[in-house]
Amino acid sequence: MSTLAPEPTTLDRALAELAGRLAGEVLLPGTDAYAATARPWNVAAASAPVAVAAVASAADVAAAVRFADTRDLDVIVQATGHGAVAHSRPSLLVHTGRLTDVTIDPTRRRARVGAGVRWQQVLDAAGEFGLGALAGSAPHVGVVGYLTGGGLSPVARTFGYGSDRVTAFDVVTGDGEPRRVTPTENPALFWGLRGGKGALGIVTAVEFELIELDTIYGGCLYFDGAAADRLLSAWKTWSTGLAEQASTSLAILRLPPLPSVPPPLAGRCTVAVRFAWVGDPAEGERVAAPLRDLAPVIFGGLGELPFPALGMIHADPVDPMPVHERAVLLRELPDTAVTTLLRFAGPDASSPQVIVELRLLGGALAREPQHPSAVCHRDAAYSLLTIGLAAPPVVESTAADAAALLAAMEPWSGGLSTPNFGVSADPVIVAGKYDPATLARLATLTASYDPNARMAAARPIRAAAGLVQS
Repeated sequence: MSTLAPEPTTLDRALAELAGRLAGEVLLPGTDAYAATARPWNVAAASAPVAVAAVASAADVAAAVRFADTRDLDVIVQATGHGAVAHSRPSLLVHTGRLTDVTIDPTRRRARVGAGVRWQQVLDAAGEFGLGALAGSAPHVGVVGYLTGGGLSPVARTFGYGSDRVTAFDVVTGDGEPRRVTPTENPALFWGLRGGKGALGIVTAVEFELIELDTIYGGCLYFDGAAADRLLSAWKTWSTGLAEQASTSLAILRLPPLPSVPPPLAGRCTVAVRFAWVGDPAEGERVAAPLRDLAPVIFGGLGELPFPALGMIHADPVDPMPVHERAVLLRELPDTAVTTLLRFAGPDASSPQVIVELRLLGGALAREPQHPSAVCHRDAAYSLLTIGLAAPPVVESTAADAAALLAAMEPWSGGLSTPNFGVSADPVIVAGKYDPATLARLATLTASYDPNARMAAARPIRAAAGLVQS
């Protein structure tokens, strides 16, 4: 006896019509292609969109956004899947991974890249001309998501936030309109797209300045976690006097015993001290010399690196995994803060966090850019990041431990944070990523360019600012 296929629903028919209008594809639940594109890098932040619009052009993006508006669907955006948050409302996922054009203009020292491009592609392409790009610590992440959240590079103290070097965007705003955005064309959007983290629309391409840099001196030194107290105190003292040519971070690690983890670091508490120097390598070696004397080095090293190898400094994981991430900014790091941090994350703590990281800020990060943006809290002295596994049976203890640590550090953070770290849809957390004036202006802009509140990334900003959803 044969089984009749179910009659197509109104939504099924509408999605079929959308597919006929796209140069890309519409991917439906139950298919391998849907599963692969809908899965975020942080698999703990999964959503279940009614479909995935795998777009191939800016026109596709505009068509997808307008479709979502007519069907009363939220719009989620994804390329590499980093920075995703779970979403339960009915939604359409616009996947920009096919927008992969990369153009380097070596004469003007500019790059233009599509929304599906990862930083390593830009690093390699720019490197052919002896140029560098302000990629983050993980060059496998997408360019657009990183730049719309500010962008903190391993050489950030020398060059500032990556978003400060953006010169133009092509974007489809929440009303479905394609727009060109520069400091003089749609200047309010230019302000808000740099720091607004996708709340104002779907960026289809971005243009930015490159830097004249083909090599740096740097790397990472790993130490046994038993020396964490001495290492953290010495790193704090040493890093306080660093010139802007130097960027550094320190991380307390508890890496699991996996094949991808070097044996000296697996299944134990270790401390990683990262360092990058822009300028004469010999001078960088002299500045970094005190690091080697802090304790016996069990893994890693420092040396001259080709700039496209920037990701080797942090060696962030590449494969998708379930993670719980929280982050704050610190105004200062007195000895009492160091003691507090070690109480939660030091070698004697039963911390479930895989990484607890401090990054030194200041330098060029503290300066206002030529064109103001929505990137706030530039006077912060450090960032503090926790990352732990968000999978049973440890997910609850991971979240509770991170919350307790950040609460204990609140006297030096005030709950402030930054868009790219600790991504969240919690309006309280989102509010801490901006000063009140910036938050209010961002929320007002989302209401202007997305009157029906289609962009999922705008909802927490509107809620944090006290605007009623339409």
